[in-house]
Amino acid sequence: MPTFSNLTTPGGFKNGEVASAFQKAIRRGEEREAIFWATELDLAGYGNYVWKRMRVIASEDVGMADRDLTVTIRCLYENWKESRKGDQYVPYAGGKLFFIHAIIALVRAEKSRMMDHALMVFYEGDREAMGFEIPDHALDRHTGRGRKMGRGQEHFFEEGAQLGNRSKLPDPYEEEGRANRTAKEEAAKFAQAELTV
Repeated sequence: MPTFSNLTTPGGFKNGEVASAFQKAIRRGEEREAIFWATELDLAGYGNYVWKRMRVIASEDVGMADRDLTVTIRCLYENWKESRKGDQYVPYAGGKLFFIHAIIALVRAEKSRMMDHALMVFYEGDREAMGFEIPDHALDRHTGRGRKMGRGQEHFFEEGAQLGNRSKLPDPYEEEGRANRTAKEEAAKFAQAELTV
């Protein structure tokens, strides 16, 4: 039985080679080529396959270089699916407009393979050699060890809730929220002590 890769498109190309050419064209920023190879697969009835590849490419070959692109590709995919329903009228039958939009967005996006490389490191690398241990700051009031160490709300605010890459966005509720939570915890401790007397 022939596999997807060995079947041919209407233009006489092998599906597997077309899929490879499509992804390589996106990686290299070759817009016309990417559109040609994607539409070749779509015309062969493999539009869903192309969308699957585009969703992967958005993370694998773009990733953090364009943080919004995965959402854009997903929205365009949903629009494409919706436009193919028989009771909906959408210009450019079969969602072709959304299909082309997604391809061009991927081609023109800045690229980074960081996500794929991180996957290789953490799923395929020697995890024992990485030498990770549970850090002290993770042992807070939410863990058994942290509670045994007597770590409460104050420790959590100082260590457990510490933010790296903190936004410059002001937080007008931080001090008041912390005070309220600390007071609530103190009241709960007092009530518990009253019950045990």
